[in-house]
Amino acid sequence: MSSLSISTATAFSLHSKPFLSLQSPPHQAKLFSLRFHHLRFQGNHGVVMKKNRRGFGAVCYSAPLTPPNLQWVCTVSSAVLMLSRGTAAQKSFLVPLFALQAPTSIISWIKGEYGAWTAFLALLVRLFFFIPGELELPFVALLLVIVAPYQVMNLRGTQMGAIVSLLIAGYLAFQHFSRAGSLQRAFNQGSIVATLAIICITAVSCLLFI
Repeated sequence: MSSLSISTATAFSLHSKPFLSLQSPPHQAKLFSLRFHHLRFQGNHGVVMKKNRRGFGAVCYSAPLTPPNLQWVCTVSSAVLMLSRGTAAQKSFLVPLFALQAPTSIISWIKGEYGAWTAFLALLVRLFFFIPGELELPFVALLLVIVAPYQVMNLRGTQMGAIVSLLIAGYLAFQHFSRAGSLQRAFNQGSIVATLAIICITAVSCLLFI
């Protein structure tokens, strides 16, 4: 009789371990519920992370073509073209192009107190010392942005401003390549920097117009 009761108890214990019966104590049911919710939370968390990773990849892919980045490319290319000597294009057209395509942070800095002090000191240096022609264009661009009326500065970021910038870039490219004589001469060692800068300015103006 005792052996029968021991075997019955052993069989009941073996069958009751893998499953949660309806007569289980409350703390076991609570523990099972917590484990179930934990597993479900882990599954949902993995899906969210996958979505975030996909969204992050899409943002990184489209970031290089945003208007602020294109404006920085155009500004750096304009500055390089102002200082380069490998082009016969009329560089004075770069001044209004800078005022229309420069990033908002640069325009705000120029119109602020630091920009006014920079223009004042540059004007003093220009009065008493000789400044090369390549350095006069950045100074003129600085003054133009400071004294430009708000009606002109409101063209920034508009369709009309994009059209004006595209016309200026196209005219600079026409002057550069026509006065270079041939496409091969435009990519010589002395002109390749100016050529790449003009190509960047033209491409950015086209993208901003679109």
